[in-house]
Amino acid sequence: MDGLLPICPLCRRPIPPDVPQSLHHLVPLLKGGKGGARVLMHAICHREVHAALSEADLARSYCTPEALRAHPRLARFAAWVARRPPGFTARVPGPRRGRKFT
Repeated sequence: MDGLLPICPLCRRPIPPDVPQSLHHLVPLLKGGKGGARVLMHAICHREVHAALSEADLARSYCTPEALRAHPRLARFAAWVARRPPGFTARVPGPRRGRKFT
């Protein structure tokens, strides 16, 4: 890979091989994303995506890195975490998304 590190599509920090990382399905598996596009993210960024958005929201409106970065909560998180080193890890700050009961 010529010494270039992959870049997290949410926070845009490099992803060193020794930090927690995971693949994010841009369209969730339960919403038809099997075999679809995936992006490598820091584990903390991936956790924040799923804390902020439901699978339905991800499939419907937030199935691109650009759309994820445009979400208000994720934009604030990305700005916050971008000031940390690439290996930074912590519990996801803030409340989880509210559950809707019908």
